[in-house]
Amino acid sequence: MTYRLSILDKALIPEGLSAPASLAQTVELAVLAERLGFHRYWFAEHHGMANLASSAPELLAAHVLARTQHIRVGTGGVMLQHYAPFKVAESFNLLAALAPGRVDLGVGKAPGGLPHATGALRPEQTTPADFDARLRDLDGFLTGSLPESHPYAGAIAAPQPTEPARRILLGASTQSAALAAELDWDFCYAGHFDGDPQRMKQAFDLYRAATGRSPLLALVAFAAPSEEEAKRLVGLYRFLRLHLSTGQRVNVPNEAVAAEFARQAGVTDYTTQEIEPNILTGTGDQLRAALDDLSATLGVEDFVIDAPVADHAARRTSLQELARAILSPAQGPEAQSKTLQPA
Repeated sequence: MTYRLSILDKALIPEGLSAPASLAQTVELAVLAERLGFHRYWFAEHHGMANLASSAPELLAAHVLARTQHIRVGTGGVMLQHYAPFKVAESFNLLAALAPGRVDLGVGKAPGGLPHATGALRPEQTTPADFDARLRDLDGFLTGSLPESHPYAGAIAAPQPTEPARRILLGASTQSAALAAELDWDFCYAGHFDGDPQRMKQAFDLYRAATGRSPLLALVAFAAPSEEEAKRLVGLYRFLRLHLSTGQRVNVPNEAVAAEFARQAGVTDYTTQEIEPNILTGTGDQLRAALDDLSATLGVEDFVIDAPVADHAARRTSLQELARAILSPAQGPEAQSKTLQPA
């Protein structure tokens, strides 16, 4: 194996299960992922959605870091438009000081929720934040590299960790790849939102040419003991890209959520576009063949797997299938480090 395998968890709440019970099972999945030899475990950020429990992924990450010993844990990602960069820097410096060498700070640009919920996060902000400027400020606070002319150049994001959090920008465009390269951040291509092979290759080529490193690749994938069972559990997985007349574009699960998003945004003129993401389904062996091919084609060294199934028992089986086929018993974290340098 020439690549690592990581997990992106949206903390989905299965129908009929309470949020506390579901979160307890989510934490147990992360503990299992460590035992099986997965490299990273990330939590996504979503707001105001009854079936998603990860509204504060850094808190979930802190809890899982306390329950594990060596797996990298972090966010996929913090939605920076809602927060002061200095506070994000403080939070992740603290996490990195508590768990040296194990913390990932993944940052994303999307709102992560419907307008009322995301607006409540930043009631004083009436216009969209300048994401690039916020990311530069965050980088400056984390690295102590703000220019002297910056109004907050003297602010120290304490505590100062011996091994800082790994800085990773999430995106699905060449613009995001270029920004990550400029700031010397790692880059994770969001193939679970845009799996277009040509756009993916362009972003990979740009980032690799600028940094000499390969982006991570996030994908929607699910494994089961049989291909039929995997397809049955995943079902007809689709999402919509909502285009508002204001120019805003967001991904939503269905037409009802699209209409509600537009209503909360105060927009009546909008269109939706159905997106059929590239989903890898099948047995662990079938998924290994697909990932082997992508790794050879794009040079991927770290896949981040997003499973679109809420049922915890099925998710547990998927992790075990992937581990059986891809992470052999001798291919745990120590063995992986012999194949690839730590990242």
